[in-house]
Amino acid sequence: MTDSAKTPETSKSEPSEKRFLRALRREVVDRPPFWFMRQAGRYLPEYQAIRARSKNFLEFCYNPAMATEVTLQPVHRFGMDAAIIFSDILVIPDALGQKVAFEPGRGPVLEPIGEAKDLSPFDAEKQKAYLAPVYEALRLTKAALPPETALIGFAGAPWTIAAYMIEGGSSRDFEKLKAFAYGRPAAFAAIIDMLVEAVAAHLIAQVEAGAEALQLFDSWAGVLPEPQFQRWCVAPAAMIVRKVKAVHPDVPIIGFPNRAGALYGMYASESGIDAMSIDATVPLDWARDSLQPRVVLQGNLDPMMLVTGGEAMKADARRILAALAKGPFIFNLGHGVPQITPPSHVAELSALLQNWQPT
Repeated sequence: MTDSAKTPETSKSEPSEKRFLRALRREVVDRPPFWFMRQAGRYLPEYQAIRARSKNFLEFCYNPAMATEVTLQPVHRFGMDAAIIFSDILVIPDALGQKVAFEPGRGPVLEPIGEAKDLSPFDAEKQKAYLAPVYEALRLTKAALPPETALIGFAGAPWTIAAYMIEGGSSRDFEKLKAFAYGRPAAFAAIIDMLVEAVAAHLIAQVEAGAEALQLFDSWAGVLPEPQFQRWCVAPAAMIVRKVKAVHPDVPIIGFPNRAGALYGMYASESGIDAMSIDATVPLDWARDSLQPRVVLQGNLDPMMLVTGGEAMKADARRILAALAKGPFIFNLGHGVPQITPPSHVAELSALLQNWQPT
Protein backbone atom coordinates (compact mmCIF):
# COMPACT_ATOMS: atom_id res chain seq x y z
CA MET A 1 0.00 0.00 0.00
CA THR A 2 1.35 3.41 -0.90
CA ASP A 3 0.51 6.85 0.33
CA SER A 4 0.18 9.28 -2.56
CA ALA A 5 0.97 12.19 -0.23
CA LYS A 6 4.48 10.88 0.43
CA THR A 7 7.64 11.98 -1.28
CA PRO A 8 10.29 9.45 -2.36
CA GLU A 9 12.44 10.49 0.58
CA THR A 10 9.86 9.40 3.21
CA SER A 11 11.35 6.91 5.68
CA LYS A 12 10.67 5.34 9.05
CA SER A 13 12.44 8.29 10.65
CA GLU A 14 9.57 10.54 9.55
CA PRO A 15 6.59 9.35 11.61
CA SER A 16 4.76 12.61 10.97
CA GLU A 17 4.00 11.38 7.46
CA LYS A 18 2.15 8.29 8.65
CA ARG A 19 -1.55 8.68 8.01
CA PHE A 20 -2.51 6.99 11.28
CA LEU A 21 -0.35 9.28 13.41
CA ARG A 22 -1.48 12.38 11.54
CA ALA A 23 -5.10 11.47 12.22
CA LEU A 24 -4.30 11.04 15.92
CA ARG A 25 -3.00 14.62 15.89
CA ARG A 26 -6.36 15.70 14.42
CA GLU A 27 -4.77 16.58 11.09
CA VAL A 28 -6.77 16.39 7.87
CA VAL A 29 -5.80 13.30 5.88
CA ASP A 30 -6.84 12.01 2.47
CA ARG A 31 -8.94 9.20 3.95
CA PRO A 32 -9.49 7.81 7.45
CA PRO A 33 -6.71 5.43 8.46
CA PHE A 34 -7.77 1.97 9.56
CA TRP A 35 -6.67 -1.06 11.53
CA PHE A 36 -8.65 -3.77 13.29
CA MET A 37 -8.48 -4.93 16.88
CA ARG A 38 -7.22 -8.54 16.94
CA GLN A 39 -6.18 -8.17 13.30
CA ALA A 40 -3.26 -10.50 14.10
CA GLY A 41 -5.04 -13.65 15.15
CA ARG A 42 -6.76 -16.96 14.79
CA TYR A 43 -8.82 -16.17 11.70
CA LEU A 44 -5.64 -16.26 9.56
CA PRO A 45 -4.30 -19.66 8.47
CA GLU A 46 -0.73 -18.36 8.54
CA TYR A 47 -1.27 -17.42 12.20
CA GLN A 48 -2.53 -20.91 12.96
CA ALA A 49 0.53 -22.43 11.32
CA ILE A 50 2.88 -20.46 13.56
CA ARG A 51 0.76 -20.95 16.70
CA ALA A 52 0.99 -24.72 16.21
CA ARG A 53 4.74 -24.51 16.76
CA SER A 54 4.38 -23.17 20.32
CA LYS A 55 3.30 -25.38 23.22
CA ASN A 56 1.18 -22.71 24.94
CA PHE A 57 -0.14 -19.23 24.39
CA LEU A 58 2.13 -17.37 26.81
CA GLU A 59 5.19 -19.03 25.30
CA PHE A 60 3.89 -17.83 21.94
CA CYS A 61 3.54 -14.26 23.24
CA TYR A 62 7.05 -14.32 24.69
CA ASN A 63 8.70 -15.54 21.47
CA PRO A 64 9.86 -12.32 19.76
CA ALA A 65 10.30 -13.89 16.32
CA MET A 66 6.85 -15.48 16.35
CA ALA A 67 5.16 -12.40 17.80
CA THR A 68 6.79 -10.25 15.14
CA GLU A 69 5.74 -12.55 12.33
CA VAL A 70 2.08 -12.67 13.33
CA THR A 71 2.02 -8.90 13.93
CA LEU A 72 3.19 -8.38 10.36
CA GLN A 73 0.90 -10.95 8.73
CA PRO A 74 -2.28 -8.83 8.45
CA VAL A 75 -0.32 -5.77 7.31
CA HIS A 76 1.27 -7.79 4.51
CA ARG A 77 -2.10 -9.28 3.54
CA PHE A 78 -4.40 -6.28 3.86
CA GLY A 79 -2.34 -3.09 4.10
CA MET A 80 -3.65 -1.63 7.35
CA ASP A 81 -2.36 1.81 8.32
CA ALA A 82 -1.17 0.51 11.69
CA ALA A 83 0.04 -2.72 13.23
CA ILE A 84 -0.62 -3.59 16.86
CA ILE A 85 2.03 -5.71 18.53
CA PHE A 86 0.96 -9.28 19.18
CA SER A 87 0.86 -9.82 22.94
CA ASP A 88 -1.79 -10.09 25.67
CA ILE A 89 -3.06 -7.90 28.50
CA LEU A 90 -2.37 -10.68 31.01
CA VAL A 91 1.40 -10.42 30.69
CA ILE A 92 1.09 -7.87 33.51
CA PRO A 93 -0.27 -10.27 36.19
CA ASP A 94 2.15 -12.88 34.88
CA ALA A 95 5.03 -10.46 35.43
CA LEU A 96 3.67 -9.66 38.91
CA GLY A 97 3.97 -13.31 39.92
CA GLN A 98 0.39 -14.53 39.53
CA LYS A 99 -0.03 -17.95 37.92
CA VAL A 100 -1.51 -17.38 34.44
CA ALA A 101 -2.42 -20.00 31.87
CA PHE A 102 -4.58 -20.23 28.76
CA GLU A 103 -6.66 -23.39 28.39
CA PRO A 104 -8.14 -24.46 25.03
CA GLY A 105 -11.88 -23.88 25.00
CA ARG A 106 -11.77 -21.98 28.30
CA GLY A 107 -9.44 -19.04 27.77
CA PRO A 108 -7.36 -17.42 30.52
CA VAL A 109 -7.14 -19.18 33.87
CA LEU A 110 -5.45 -17.44 36.81
CA GLU A 111 -4.90 -18.40 40.42
CA PRO A 112 -7.24 -15.87 42.06
CA ILE A 113 -5.80 -13.29 44.42
CA GLY A 114 -7.42 -11.76 47.50
CA GLU A 115 -4.97 -9.01 48.42
CA ALA A 116 -2.22 -6.93 46.82
CA LYS A 117 0.21 -8.83 49.07
CA ASP A 118 -0.59 -12.01 47.14
CA LEU A 119 1.53 -10.54 44.34
CA SER A 120 5.20 -9.77 44.17
CA PRO A 121 5.87 -6.12 45.11
CA PHE A 122 6.01 -4.04 41.97
CA ASP A 123 9.54 -3.48 40.72
CA ALA A 124 9.78 -1.58 37.43
CA GLU A 125 13.18 -2.96 36.49
CA LYS A 126 12.19 -6.56 37.24
CA GLN A 127 9.03 -6.18 35.18
CA LYS A 128 10.98 -4.66 32.31
CA ALA A 129 13.39 -7.60 32.37
CA TYR A 130 10.55 -10.13 32.59
CA LEU A 131 8.70 -8.58 29.65
CA ALA A 132 11.85 -8.06 27.57
CA PRO A 133 10.57 -10.47 24.88
CA VAL A 134 7.59 -8.16 24.26
CA TYR A 135 9.90 -5.18 23.79
CA GLU A 136 12.19 -7.17 21.51
CA ALA A 137 9.17 -8.07 19.37
CA LEU A 138 8.36 -4.36 19.10
CA ARG A 139 11.90 -3.58 17.98
CA LEU A 140 11.86 -6.35 15.38
CA THR A 141 8.42 -5.34 14.12
CA LYS A 142 9.32 -1.67 13.85
CA ALA A 143 12.35 -2.53 11.72
CA ALA A 144 10.26 -4.73 9.39
CA LEU A 145 7.13 -2.59 8.93
CA PRO A 146 6.51 -0.67 5.71
CA PRO A 147 7.52 2.99 6.19
CA GLU A 148 3.92 4.19 5.96
CA THR A 149 2.66 1.82 8.70
CA ALA A 150 2.55 2.90 12.34
CA LEU A 151 3.20 0.59 15.30
CA ILE A 152 0.82 0.43 18.27
CA GLY A 153 1.70 -0.84 21.73
CA PHE A 154 -0.98 -1.68 24.27
CA ALA A 155 -1.90 -2.78 27.75
CA GLY A 156 -5.00 -3.70 29.69
CA ALA A 157 -6.47 -1.10 32.02
CA PRO A 158 -6.27 -1.76 35.79
CA TRP A 159 -10.00 -2.50 36.25
CA THR A 160 -10.01 -5.12 33.49
CA ILE A 161 -6.75 -6.73 34.57
CA ALA A 162 -8.02 -6.82 38.16
CA ALA A 163 -11.17 -8.56 36.92
CA TYR A 164 -9.15 -11.49 35.64
CA MET A 165 -6.85 -11.50 38.67
CA ILE A 166 -9.68 -11.66 41.20
CA GLU A 167 -12.20 -13.76 39.28
CA GLY A 168 -9.52 -16.21 38.16
CA GLY A 169 -10.53 -15.82 34.53
CA SER A 170 -13.47 -14.57 32.50
CA SER A 171 -16.80 -13.97 34.22
CA ARG A 172 -20.43 -13.36 33.31
CA ASP A 173 -21.45 -11.32 36.35
CA PHE A 174 -18.17 -10.34 38.10
CA GLU A 175 -19.55 -11.18 41.54
CA LYS A 176 -16.15 -11.63 43.20
CA LEU A 177 -14.70 -8.53 41.58
CA LYS A 178 -17.59 -6.25 42.51
CA ALA A 179 -17.88 -7.63 46.03
CA PHE A 180 -14.19 -6.88 46.53
CA ALA A 181 -14.29 -3.39 44.96
CA TYR A 182 -17.52 -2.30 46.67
CA GLY A 183 -17.01 -4.00 50.03
CA ARG A 184 -13.27 -3.55 50.56
CA PRO A 185 -12.39 -0.42 48.60
CA ALA A 186 -9.11 0.28 50.41
CA ALA A 187 -7.77 -3.22 49.74
CA PHE A 188 -8.99 -3.06 46.16
CA ALA A 189 -7.37 0.36 45.71
CA ALA A 190 -4.02 -1.15 46.68
CA ILE A 191 -4.34 -3.60 43.76
CA ILE A 192 -5.43 -0.87 41.36
CA ASP A 193 -2.57 1.39 42.46
CA MET A 194 -0.07 -1.40 41.82
CA LEU A 195 -1.58 -2.02 38.41
CA VAL A 196 -1.41 1.69 37.54
CA GLU A 197 2.33 1.59 38.16
CA ALA A 198 2.79 -1.68 36.27
CA VAL A 199 0.70 -0.66 33.26
CA ALA A 200 2.32 2.77 32.97
CA ALA A 201 5.81 1.24 33.14
CA HIS A 202 4.85 -1.34 30.50
CA LEU A 203 3.51 1.32 28.14
CA ILE A 204 6.59 3.52 28.61
CA ALA A 205 8.85 0.56 27.86
CA GLN A 206 6.87 -0.18 24.70
CA VAL A 207 7.43 3.36 23.44
CA GLU A 208 11.14 3.01 24.16
CA ALA A 209 11.09 -0.18 22.07
CA GLY A 210 9.44 1.50 19.08
CA ALA A 211 5.70 1.89 19.68
CA GLU A 212 4.44 5.13 18.10
CA ALA A 213 0.97 5.09 19.68
CA LEU A 214 -0.59 3.23 22.60
CA GLN A 215 -4.00 1.74 23.32
CA LEU A 216 -5.41 1.11 26.78
CA PHE A 217 -8.01 -1.67 26.74
CA ASP A 218 -10.66 -1.56 29.48
CA SER A 219 -12.75 -4.45 28.20
CA TRP A 220 -14.99 -4.71 31.28
CA ALA A 221 -15.52 -1.00 31.93
CA GLY A 222 -19.17 -1.28 30.94
CA VAL A 223 -20.16 -3.38 33.95
CA LEU A 224 -19.75 -0.49 36.41
CA PRO A 225 -22.27 2.16 37.53
CA GLU A 226 -21.22 5.79 37.26
CA PRO A 227 -19.50 6.44 40.63
CA GLN A 228 -17.46 3.23 40.45
CA PHE A 229 -16.73 3.80 36.75
CA GLN A 230 -15.19 7.14 37.63
CA ARG A 231 -13.18 5.69 40.52
CA TRP A 232 -11.97 2.41 39.04
CA CYS A 233 -11.81 3.16 35.29
CA VAL A 234 -11.46 6.89 34.64
CA ALA A 235 -9.19 7.87 37.54
CA PRO A 236 -6.68 5.03 36.99
CA ALA A 237 -6.62 5.75 33.24
CA ALA A 238 -5.91 9.42 33.96
CA MET A 239 -3.02 8.46 36.25
CA ILE A 240 -1.56 6.16 33.61
CA VAL A 241 -1.87 8.84 30.93
CA ARG A 242 -0.12 11.38 33.17
CA LYS A 243 2.74 8.98 33.92
CA VAL A 244 3.26 8.06 30.27
CA LYS A 245 2.96 11.63 29.03
CA ALA A 246 5.49 12.81 31.64
CA VAL A 247 8.08 10.67 29.85
CA HIS A 248 6.72 10.64 26.28
CA PRO A 249 4.50 13.71 25.90
CA ASP A 250 4.05 13.38 22.14
CA VAL A 251 2.96 9.73 22.00
CA PRO A 252 -0.81 9.54 21.43
CA ILE A 253 -2.88 7.30 23.71
CA ILE A 254 -6.14 5.66 22.67
CA GLY A 255 -8.57 4.60 25.40
CA PHE A 256 -11.19 1.89 25.01
CA PRO A 257 -13.69 1.76 27.90
CA ASN A 258 -15.76 -0.93 26.22
CA ARG A 259 -19.56 -0.77 26.56
CA ALA A 260 -19.40 2.41 28.64
CA GLY A 261 -22.53 3.87 27.05
CA ALA A 262 -23.18 7.47 28.05
CA LEU A 263 -20.12 7.27 30.33
CA TYR A 264 -17.88 7.45 27.26
CA GLY A 265 -18.33 11.19 27.66
CA MET A 266 -16.86 11.20 31.16
CA TYR A 267 -13.94 9.07 30.00
CA ALA A 268 -13.26 11.39 27.05
CA SER A 269 -13.31 14.48 29.27
CA GLU A 270 -11.42 13.26 32.34
CA SER A 271 -8.94 10.56 31.33
CA GLY A 272 -6.57 12.73 29.29
CA ILE A 273 -6.55 10.38 26.29
CA ASP A 274 -5.99 11.64 22.75
CA ALA A 275 -8.38 9.22 21.05
CA MET A 276 -11.11 6.82 22.05
CA SER A 277 -12.37 3.56 20.61
CA ILE A 278 -16.12 3.11 20.79
CA ASP A 279 -18.04 -0.14 20.66
CA ALA A 280 -20.64 -1.01 18.04
CA THR A 281 -23.63 0.00 20.20
CA VAL A 282 -22.69 3.70 20.32
CA PRO A 283 -25.05 5.90 18.25
CA LEU A 284 -23.04 7.60 15.53
CA ASP A 285 -24.77 10.99 15.66
CA TRP A 286 -24.21 11.18 19.43
CA ALA A 287 -20.58 10.15 19.03
CA ARG A 288 -20.06 12.78 16.35
CA ASP A 289 -21.71 15.58 18.30
CA SER A 290 -20.71 14.72 21.89
CA LEU A 291 -17.40 12.87 21.66
CA GLN A 292 -15.61 13.82 18.46
CA PRO A 293 -15.10 17.47 19.41
CA ARG A 294 -13.13 16.25 22.45
CA VAL A 295 -11.18 13.23 21.17
CA VAL A 296 -10.27 11.48 17.96
CA LEU A 297 -12.79 8.69 17.51
CA GLN A 298 -11.94 5.12 16.56
CA GLY A 299 -14.47 2.46 15.62
CA ASN A 300 -17.01 1.05 15.42
CA LEU A 301 -18.16 -1.63 12.94
CA ASP A 302 -19.87 -4.59 14.59
CA PRO A 303 -17.34 -7.45 14.32
CA MET A 304 -20.15 -9.77 13.20
CA MET A 305 -20.56 -7.57 10.14
CA LEU A 306 -17.03 -8.60 9.25
CA VAL A 307 -18.06 -12.23 9.63
CA THR A 308 -21.12 -11.60 7.45
CA GLY A 309 -19.27 -9.73 4.73
CA GLY A 310 -20.82 -8.69 1.43
CA GLU A 311 -23.13 -5.76 0.93
CA ALA A 312 -24.34 -5.71 4.55
CA MET A 313 -20.78 -5.15 5.76
CA LYS A 314 -19.98 -2.57 3.11
CA ALA A 315 -23.19 -0.63 3.69
CA ASP A 316 -22.55 -0.42 7.43
CA ALA A 317 -18.93 0.63 6.86
CA ARG A 318 -20.13 3.43 4.56
CA ARG A 319 -22.70 4.49 7.18
CA ILE A 320 -19.93 4.87 9.76
CA LEU A 321 -17.69 6.74 7.35
CA ALA A 322 -20.49 9.09 6.38
CA ALA A 323 -21.18 9.93 10.02
CA LEU A 324 -17.63 10.23 11.41
CA ALA A 325 -15.08 10.70 8.63
CA LYS A 326 -15.59 14.46 8.38
CA GLY A 327 -13.96 14.81 11.80
CA PRO A 328 -10.86 13.26 13.37
CA PHE A 329 -11.46 9.55 12.88
CA ILE A 330 -9.80 6.14 12.59
CA PHE A 331 -11.83 3.27 11.21
CA ASN A 332 -11.85 0.13 13.33
CA LEU A 333 -14.21 -2.46 14.71
CA GLY A 334 -16.33 -2.16 17.84
CA HIS A 335 -14.28 -5.04 19.24
CA GLY A 336 -11.82 -7.65 17.97
CA VAL A 337 -11.89 -9.68 14.77
CA PRO A 338 -13.80 -12.93 15.53
CA GLN A 339 -11.99 -16.21 14.98
CA ILE A 340 -14.61 -17.34 12.46
CA THR A 341 -14.05 -14.35 10.17
CA PRO A 342 -13.24 -15.29 6.55
CA PRO A 343 -10.00 -13.54 5.56
CA SER A 344 -11.64 -12.63 2.24
CA HIS A 345 -14.06 -10.39 4.15
CA VAL A 346 -11.17 -8.56 5.79
CA ALA A 347 -9.64 -8.06 2.35
CA GLU A 348 -12.96 -6.75 1.02
CA LEU A 349 -13.37 -4.25 3.84
CA SER A 350 -9.74 -3.16 3.61
CA ALA A 351 -10.13 -2.45 -0.11
CA LEU A 352 -13.25 -0.38 0.54
CA LEU A 353 -11.44 1.70 3.16
CA GLN A 354 -8.32 2.17 1.06
CA ASN A 355 -10.38 3.41 -1.88
CA TRP A 356 -12.93 5.44 0.05
CA GLN A 357 -13.44 8.99 -1.20
CA PRO A 358 -15.37 11.64 0.73
CA THR A 359 -18.47 12.90 -1.00
